Amino acid sequence: MIDNLKQIFSFLDDACTAKSIVSVLEEVFPLNAIYIYDYTTDSLRDFSKSWMYIKSKDLNEVYEKLASKKYICTKNRSYYALYNNGKIIGMLEFNDKLHEKLLEFLELSAFCISLKIQNIILSERMQKNIDFHDSMKNIAKIIETQYETGYIVPIIGEMIDKFVSDHLVYIFIGGKLIWPSTCNDKKIFELIKCLNNKSEYILTPDKKIGLFPLISENKLLGCIVTKSTDNVLSEKEIEYLEQLSSQAATTINRANVYAEILKHATLDALTGFYNRRQLEERIKQEVSSAKRQKRSLCAVMIDIDFFKKVNDTYGHAAGDLVLKTVSRVIKMHLRDYDIAGRYGGEEFVVLLPYTKIKEAEVVAERLRKAVEDTKVDLSKIIPDKGEIKVTISLGISQFDGTDLIQNADKALYRAKETGRNRVCV
Repeated sequence: MIDNLKQIFSFLDDACTAKSIVSVLEEVFPLNAIYIYDYTTDSLRDFSKSWMYIKSKDLNEVYEKLASKKYICTKNRSYYALYNNGKIIGMLEFNDKLHEKLLEFLELSAFCISLKIQNIILSERMQKNIDFHDSMKNIAKIIETQYETGYIVPIIGEMIDKFVSDHLVYIFIGGKLIWPSTCNDKKIFELIKCLNNKSEYILTPDKKIGLFPLISENKLLGCIVTKSTDNVLSEKEIEYLEQLSSQAATTINRANVYAEILKHATLDALTGFYNRRQLEERIKQEVSSAKRQKRSLCAVMIDIDFFKKVNDTYGHAAGDLVLKTVSRVIKMHLRDYDIAGRYGGEEFVVLLPYTKIKEAEVVAERLRKAVEDTKVDLSKIIPDKGEIKVTISLGISQFDGTDLIQNADKALYRAKETGRNRVCV
């Protein structure tokens, strides 16, 4: 037994993870699990399964009984208490009743096992603190180098997710969910309405939902929400979230300010779409992203039919009104992440990320029909004129390694050559 103890202690010294401790103990005992009480959340957790929260009423009752007993047997399990300074900190669960020699072995080795588990927990908490400060530095770097909210928010979300892994994390900006793509809890949307630019964090009475406002320069930008069906937020997690929210708010506010400045430099003043220069940048970005992620990407090239005739007949003010009206209709029928730009004159380009050619055809046909059904009221600028109707021709291509826009342009040319007011692939 002494030799076995020496060997166990030697292996435990080398163990540095929960999994490695379990592997060592399984060599000697019919070990099923290691449960440790987490005093930061007042909950029992499965140390051997990534600190998983334990809901079992029976297990909690066994743990309470072990405060006064070292060993308990049930019908098909047995439990041995782990102590530190005379206070219970957890328990070992075995698949069967332990015979006398194993109990004697445990009596001698339990302190060493308990100490090693506590060292690993402490080490993991220290590492989490290090990771937290690294994340704060990374968010600070984002402040210096990135300006697009759509890029920043997912990164911040993933960082936060590391520190509250038992909770779902949501990021709302301006009352709208930005990350991840869905949230089905109506209660969260109701709670968000309670926030203002003076708010501190809000916890539901059961401490399972937390709202951490994003406030910068006395403006409420949005909030970070954490939700769990089982677990509560610990004080340390709340502290992490408060600091991360403050840093994130600064980053997002800076991105918003930059976006406002950039908007005037990148948008076409008449249509509100990206101008030619910015559109070409976005095309490069989307093509690069489609290559890297091996995802589908389609482009739709759009031309207003007989636009020159409108200008010649009614004047350039009428032409401008047609451009505004057509661009407004196009915008109404696109998704948030679709990209529209004015390519030049009466031509537009729409990029459809995550879209295959058949889906793009449906979108293009919807745009064609919507423009055809829209009337342009010229009386707004020419009192004695009424309404006119315009149509568009559309060419579609899917990225296949060749020139996406050139292929869409060829399809557009075919649409115009074969009668206009139609979609060609």
